[in-house]
This record gives sequence, structure tokens and C-alpha cells, in this order.
Amino acid sequence: MASLLTPRDAATRLGISYAAIKQWIYRGKLKANKTPGGHYRIPESELDALLFKAKRPETPKRQMMRTVSGRNQLVGRIVELKIEGLLAQVRLSIGGQIITSIITADAAREMRLEKGETVAALIKSTEVMVLRV
Repeated sequence: MASLLTPRDAATRLGISYAAIKQWIYRGKLKANKTPGGHYRIPESELDALLFKAKRPETPKRQMMRTVSGRNQLVGRIVELKIEGLLAQVRLSIGGQIITSIITADAAREMRLEKGETVAALIKSTEVMVLRV
């Protein structure tokens, strides 16, 4: 079952105001379920398509450890995280699609990755194949 968020939690995750989320719900831009008590609950999957537009907090230059020149970055939400031995498997939901990354367990712990967090997948490849579906 998909996890449901309050409008305030959804707004925080997207980096926008609570009022903006409420307007999106009223205008039908964001699908939400209404509880018997009249409160709105938003499925996490509804936010997936909007995460790439989410505002990210500015990091002061002195605190920034490194910058990345790669432009193939896909923003998504961690839906599963398995850490076993030296490796970690990180599954991301990006626009309703799932992408899996294998990283070191040390890296996952150092970044303090957790299920439900918004992260970016950086794709670096010398070849991109196209498959007719």
C-alpha cells in the first residue's frame, strides 16, 4: 500500500508552501484522497513526478564538499534500501519508474540514506541504447 502524506508533509518534501499544495489539490493538479473527517491525504507516488522541480536548500560554499558536473540527474524517492556486507542496493521511484543503484554500504551510511528520502541518481555512461517497446 502506498504511503499517504498530509498536505503539510507533501509541501515540505517539495519545498513549496502549504497554501500552494492546497491550491494544487483544489485545482486537480495533485490527486489526493479525502478522509472521512474531511482531511486530505496525498499518496507519495503523486509527488514522484514533481520531485525534479522541488527546491533544494542552498548549501554555503564553505560547507559544500564537492560539486558535480554531470547533467544527467534524475530526482526521485528511495522506495527500498538494503544494506548487506560491503554493498547497498538503493531502489528509487522516478516518475513512477523504478531505477536500482548498487553503491558501497559505507557510502549509504555516510549519506545517511533512508527510505522515503528524496535523492538524485546521477547517470554517467558512454553509451545509451534505445529499445523499441
